[in-house]
Amino acid sequence: DEVVLREIFTQAAEKRGVAATPEYKAQMELARQSILIRELFADFQKKNPVTDAEVQAEYDKYKAQAGDKEYRVRHILVETEDEAKALIAQIQGGASFEEAAKKSSKDPGSAPNGGDLDWAAPGSFVPEFSNAMVKLEKGKMTEAPIKSQYGFHILKLEDVRDAQFPPLAEVKPQIEQRLSQQKVAAFRDELKTKAKTDYKFE
Repeated sequence: DEVVLREIFTQAAEKRGVAATPEYKAQMELARQSILIRELFADFQKKNPVTDAEVQAEYDKYKAQAGDKEYRVRHILVETEDEAKALIAQIQGGASFEEAAKKSSKDPGSAPNGGDLDWAAPGSFVPEFSNAMVKLEKGKMTEAPIKSQYGFHILKLEDVRDAQFPPLAEVKPQIEQRLSQQKVAAFRDELKTKAKTDYKFE
């Protein structure tokens, strides 16, 4: 039904001269360009597939960045060093780290959970934070405030474990998709850079 109806409507449009109108011609040109552009990049992807070696290299890079250890850490974030020092003194005097985090931490994501940041690799945090975290012994707290772009932190290391990195087979499709997108983006940039035009892109 749909095929026959489309043909009926198409013939009606042609009889009425719609195909000769400027509006139709402008839309057809846009459609022609869109189809050509789509096929250009589809053809590029077909001729430049992501190889298993590239996927493996990208996987190894991610794995190296993640490191071989994951840390479960709590933190309390405050605005001033004096606030942090006062809280450290209270906790060293017997106050609960978790309760202090709930009451005083400015981090809305972790404060309700007693400052718990769950399991994470050192690379998930800013350098000042992670550098202090990896030096802590399990169950210990930083004895001095740690300054970062967010304020002053007090850290407590709950536990350490071997990194739980997903096997290659599990993340291969995502890696392939990302690498393919990167290749297409590089191809786009190459065409743009090499084009002879007086037009200035923003």
